[in-house]
Amino acid sequence: MMKPTKLFAAALVLLPLAAACSENLTVVDERTPYAPGQVEPLTCVPNLDGKIDSNELAPALGVPVRLLVSPVGREQAVDLVPKPFEEGKLRWDYSIDRADDQAATIEASSIKGKWYEKSFPETAFVAPFDVAGRTEAIYQHDASAVSLLGLASKEPNAPEGQTLYVYTAPIAVYRFPLTPGVTYTSVGEVRNATLRGLPYAGKDTYEVRVDAVGQLDLPDVIFQQALRVRTKVTLEPAAGALTSQVQVSFLFECFGEVARFTSKTGEKADDFTVASEVRRFGL
Repeated sequence: MMKPTKLFAAALVLLPLAAACSENLTVVDERTPYAPGQVEPLTCVPNLDGKIDSNELAPALGVPVRLLVSPVGREQAVDLVPKPFEEGKLRWDYSIDRADDQAATIEASSIKGKWYEKSFPETAFVAPFDVAGRTEAIYQHDASAVSLLGLASKEPNAPEGQTLYVYTAPIAVYRFPLTPGVTYTSVGEVRNATLRGLPYAGKDTYEVRVDAVGQLDLPDVIFQQALRVRTKVTLEPAAGALTSQVQVSFLFECFGEVARFTSKTGEKADDFTVASEVRRFGL
């Protein structure tokens, strides 16, 4: 057995060796410092200039949008008359969260892969025509307008029957720039079409009027400068009665349509008080 004095001496001998090893084991941190990624710029930023240009209403494909929608078949009382707001501005308050509203998610998509794609330009895009998505609207976007090219059932063998009709000339739904005071009428005719499995021909007339700008309050968000757009749609089939309906939409730069109030069929009043359907942008 080693004597304590010899053990102590051995320890003293080892100390400088340990110190030498400690110096050799020093680790130098050569990792690259963290570099934050670049902030992706927004593709569209509202400038609140009181008008909507083509670039501020470009389609965002594959981006889901959540809506609060009134139940099917349930009419809803509405007030379309704006109220005076600060500094002479107008305001529409639709911020009440209605317990019976239902949530729906819609999104625009490319026409590629659709069963009806060969009937329309390859640059067209598609969006649900009805919230349920049974019928799809085919649109074209360019510097002059967002135009409706036609309609088609989502599936070629839809339970309610196939729909496919193409306008002989596009209908300008939104003509740029959109600004208060703008009015126009756009007419589209369809021939040799199919509507819910039946032969169809007719003429659709869109009378559009941009008549106000103001603050729009919704349950989840406030749009400070929304445009009110009134659209009267008159359908004149080759066989059957003429029908019409009024749609009041609110549009906001870069967001597109953020609220829509659709009248009952045959409505005459601009500021109708009962809507057959209400859609609001929601979270």
